Amino acid sequence: MGVLLLLLGIAFSYATLPAFAATDPASPPPYTAEIETQVEELFNNAMEATNTGDFAAAEQYWTDALELLPQNPAIWSNRGNAKVSQGHFAAALADYDRSVELAPDQPDAYLNRGTVQEGLMNWEAAIADYNKVLELNPKDAAAYNNRGNAKAGQGNWEAAIPDYQKAITLLPQFAFAQGNYALALYQTGEQDEAIRSMRNLIRKYPQFADMRAALTAALWKQGQIGEAESNWVAAIGLDSRYKDTTWLVDIRRWPPTLIADLENFLSLAGQKRSES
Repeated sequence: MGVLLLLLGIAFSYATLPAFAATDPASPPPYTAEIETQVEELFNNAMEATNTGDFAAAEQYWTDALELLPQNPAIWSNRGNAKVSQGHFAAALADYDRSVELAPDQPDAYLNRGTVQEGLMNWEAAIADYNKVLELNPKDAAAYNNRGNAKAGQGNWEAAIPDYQKAITLLPQFAFAQGNYALALYQTGEQDEAIRSMRNLIRKYPQFADMRAALTAALWKQGQIGEAESNWVAAIGLDSRYKDTTWLVDIRRWPPTLIADLENFLSLAGQKRSES
């Protein structure tokens, strides 16, 4: 899902249609079966555009839908998602704010707004939005995972761990939360357990580039050179961005201990290649 999914597990929620009851009682737009059909068609077109990565087209479909149903909170929230996927964070916030205003008891817009606040590194605002999601739906695994990410963004990796654990308990197949949990363990000194978790995830999901890159750094630190190098070849074959430590710091937001170990691996591996 575009930019923010790079944060390994940040989740968007696409609100489903129809949600036609949320209209402005002071000036309700005329609602007919024809409008419902048009909006449903626009919804389907927007989702198809999203699935093919054409987020600008998706945004336009949502905008067209808002012309028909300007008081529909689901449409505002979904258009915000399309804007985020294009990196238009400030514009997305305005859409999420409007969605929350129209439907303050619905968790979707709070979850989505929290992802944008994370992208802007507004950690406290992100945590507040995730807290609201969990107030409305205490079993929302994505909100727990994302709140853990926000706490990690503050540098509070210890506090992030229980959130990741709760997300995994609620949704055991939530691989992103399991990966985040492994990284948090590594940062807090539980490196043997972190490595076990990384290996387990790779066995289940061999194309999990994030865990292969993380395991590279961890194994190199422990002197397990051959296995580290094997995982590195697989990792960069899946996603070459892991060679860019600036990306790891600013976008992926790996823990600093793991980044330092990967930098050491890259430096020594480069030196080894130069000497050979």
